[in-house]
Amino acid sequence: MDFSLTDEQQLIVDTTREFTEKELIPYEEEVERTGQVSLELVESIRRKSIAAGIYAANMPEQYGGAGLDNLTMAMVDRELGAASYALQYIVHRPSNILQACTPQQRDEYLIPTVRGDRVDCLAMSEPDAGSDVRGMKCAAVQDGDEWVINGTKHFISHADLADYVILFAASGEEETHRGPRKLITSLLVDFDTPGFELLPGYSSVSNRGYHNFILNFDDCRVPASAVLGEPHQGFDVANEWLGATRLQVAAICLGRARRAIRLATQWAVDRRQFGRQIGKFQGVSFKLADMQTHYEAAELKTLQAAWKMDQGIMEDADAAMAKVLATEMCQFVTDEAIQIYGGMGLMGELPLERMWRDTRVDRIWDGTSEIQRHIISRSMLRPLGG
Repeated sequence: MDFSLTDEQQLIVDTTREFTEKELIPYEEEVERTGQVSLELVESIRRKSIAAGIYAANMPEQYGGAGLDNLTMAMVDRELGAASYALQYIVHRPSNILQACTPQQRDEYLIPTVRGDRVDCLAMSEPDAGSDVRGMKCAAVQDGDEWVINGTKHFISHADLADYVILFAASGEEETHRGPRKLITSLLVDFDTPGFELLPGYSSVSNRGYHNFILNFDDCRVPASAVLGEPHQGFDVANEWLGATRLQVAAICLGRARRAIRLATQWAVDRRQFGRQIGKFQGVSFKLADMQTHYEAAELKTLQAAWKMDQGIMEDADAAMAKVLATEMCQFVTDEAIQIYGGMGLMGELPLERMWRDTRVDRIWDGTSEIQRHIISRSMLRPLGG
């Protein structure tokens, strides 16, 4: 594999880095203080990122996106990852699931989302069903030419920025050699649909300004044309999406960790104790060495997985290894950066304590570290009959 950048890739990386430093990072303090991203700032970031060509850059050119491959998108996410998540996410990356849209759905959902006229969110988690996707209780039952939805979803990110949801709901059961198994159907549901209620979610220590919500469905009716993909095949659609999102989480962690390393390294040069730069002390210099080593290992695995995805040879274990390696690396790096700064590292005047808090959720959402390790170990054991 050759990870040297083409001229086009270098331009995209430089553009994204400049955009992040100019349009996102300067507003981090405001978001941390208020816990909100103002609507004016949302519109400004969205408009400027569209002009820069990095909004919905993952979507194919035929739908109005930039058509970037997965490797280049990983580099874009790495650059955006240096900024607060509440700000970087406004540079929206529509779910790849939307490419399963029918021609009618493309006109109503996909293309307006790529243009920035509409925003999607995704609803899978429930109070009693997180990692166990097939344990979901929110149900969609077909009634003639309509589907009737009942149940609750929670931890639904950025629903305040969205106007429709990609919903996954239990739609029946099938018999397998292991017993009954729930069937899942994916549906596109507008927020103004009768019977659909949006409620505030929980207060989270991670990602201030990036809110989660609860969705309640009470005899919510949608037409048959709302089904995304095939009825009862939503689990297959979800699996295609999860690989890309896990790589996105990994790449964002790279950007956050790289910024933390840069801050800690500069502090090790500028800070003096006992008449010397603290970077001269082995206790600090070895921390920096470990931070950089862990970072580069995670970066290589993430870029390799993205490259393999472009070649059509990425396996679930590749995305799982990238996510578990990058998220745990980022937690280690931000923690060590704070240790190098000492007490000052925990003060709100610096971004490190925010980065430390923000990265805690990365080992949980889009599949916990334990789930990732299960995927990896299963890929090792199954070929041997395990």
